[in-house]
Amino acid sequence: MQASDPLPSPLAIALAGLVSLGVAMGIGRFAFTPLLPIMMAEGSVSIGDASLLASANYLGYLLGALACTFQPWFARRLGWGTAVDAPRMVRASLAATVLLTLGMALPWPVAWPALRFAAGLASAVAFLYTSSWCLEQLARRRQAAMGALIYVGPGVGIVASGLAASALVALGARAAVGWVTFALLAVLLTAVAWKVFDRRNGVDAPALSGAGALPAQAPASAGGLEVGALAFAYGLAGIGYIITATFLPVIARQALPGSHWLDLFWPLFGAGVTAGALLASRLRSGGDLRLRLAACYAVQAVGVAASLVSPTLAGFAIGSLLLGLPFTAITFFALQEVRRLRPASAPSAMGLLTAMYGLGQIAGPPLAAWLVARSGDAARGFALSLGIASGILAGGAVLFVLLARAYPVRR
Repeated sequence: MQASDPLPSPLAIALAGLVSLGVAMGIGRFAFTPLLPIMMAEGSVSIGDASLLASANYLGYLLGALACTFQPWFARRLGWGTAVDAPRMVRASLAATVLLTLGMALPWPVAWPALRFAAGLASAVAFLYTSSWCLEQLARRRQAAMGALIYVGPGVGIVASGLAASALVALGARAAVGWVTFALLAVLLTAVAWKVFDRRNGVDAPALSGAGALPAQAPASAGGLEVGALAFAYGLAGIGYIITATFLPVIARQALPGSHWLDLFWPLFGAGVTAGALLASRLRSGGDLRLRLAACYAVQAVGVAASLVSPTLAGFAIGSLLLGLPFTAITFFALQEVRRLRPASAPSAMGLLTAMYGLGQIAGPPLAAWLVARSGDAARGFALSLGIASGILAGGAVLFVLLARAYPVRR
């Protein structure tokens, strides 16, 4: 970027964030889900292998979040200073996502867990630094509400990867072709957002007051207990959604063998993610975000339970949509809430929440695989897993209501 180039508009920043999360989350993390049935049909992975690959990705996501959380502490100890070039970190993580996605096309199953682990780490770095930089820059431009558009990205990525996988299934293509296709898609999307992620595009003036500015600061009494409780509640969403998000195509194939609609449930989930993020961007600012989070958790709990109560075409369709609707809205509301509680150290606190979310994600796939193996019947094992997940989400909704009563917002 030349020194004379104008600064990007708020819309350009929001769209760049959208594209970045579309690559990091929709492809780097969730492209595996629609390709899993193809890989299982080829005999390259089993349910146990799929659980290992999913958990490796989520472990990488967890460690990436922890690295971002403790980066200021390590930097101070090593005398490096705590400032991070967030746009450069976003660029590096997006480039890594492209290469790691392409690597999954190689016929080296022994390397796949390491590749999925590294992809999870890269997606966490991209997610946190995209979120922190874009939300901060939008707030400084008096357009904080536009930040919800960033979280449309994962939904768009999930829809694109899901539809692409459906086309590959129809063509009889191998999974390796899918991984190459997704890597090329990631290259094109990264090129679209690359120019915006330049540190010279940042506005360094203090945040402006008024409509759309930074969230109101928490009272002086807000401390570690409140932030810790928020992080724990946020982590419950990780385990609550991940079993469905990892095994949805597999579960649907077992319940509805031979159906022509099986490959559309995952894109429908992505469409719900997109719609939910857009709806979140239209909500008025103000109010208690924890109550909005409680409502989102309740919707997801119903979505997870829908396919359990009614394992039919309608049940899976409604469940996919309801699971997706609050998916990134939960992230947006939680990260806005943590910025209210810790405005001076938001990136580190965001990392803590993301790490707790990652812990939940790691626990989900092995739990499902263990229950499937223990029950002796895949359908029964998955049903039990989904029931547990739905209950966890319902418990998270209750916890947010209790937090709102215990720590009322003072403005």
